[in-house]
Amino acid sequence: MQIDSSAVLWSAPERERAGRPLLVLLHGYGSHEGDLFAMAPGLPLEPVIASLRAPIPESGGFSWFPIDLSGNGRHDVQKVDDAANAVLEWLDDQQFTSVSLLGFSQGAAMALQLLRLAPERFRCAVALSGFVVSAEHPGDAQLSSIRPPVFWGRGTDDPVIPTVNIERTEEWLVDHARAESHIYEGLAHSISPDELDDLVSFLHTHA
Repeated sequence: MQIDSSAVLWSAPERERAGRPLLVLLHGYGSHEGDLFAMAPGLPLEPVIASLRAPIPESGGFSWFPIDLSGNGRHDVQKVDDAANAVLEWLDDQQFTSVSLLGFSQGAAMALQLLRLAPERFRCAVALSGFVVSAEHPGDAQLSSIRPPVFWGRGTDDPVIPTVNIERTEEWLVDHARAESHIYEGLAHSISPDELDDLVSFLHTHA
């Protein structure tokens, strides 16, 4: 499994990336690299933005890992790790020393899993309408010692993310990150203007 470098959308040409921080965008299930990239004009200007395409073709778009169809909130953690490792391998080929993450839905799960696999590599993470895929992971001990800043945003009317995933993420974040939790009244499985304003403020502070 690997990231298609030719599909990455960049906010700046290569000649304009040196010395700047990187913000990696991770889209949701069945979507594509152009989805979150549409937010780029509203995001902080200093970081270079790279929007990645997930490696698995799915429903006319792409996914990072298979979804849980049972509704019990369980996922194959090894497959999530495989996808996260593909992102880390892609990052190995880049020339950035400061990297932050922003993911939506399944991409948010990826952002949190990347923190578990390599917490020392990331300044912060934004997880929108997403969740952590498991309560425990071998990387959690090191992550707990670093406790990176995490913005976790979700809506009260999200019909997509099971309650068990929300509850697990709430508990997990307490012990593994310096989390800012934002709940938006009436918001479904999407990103609101208020949420965008809040996450931009978070990124200005931490990314």
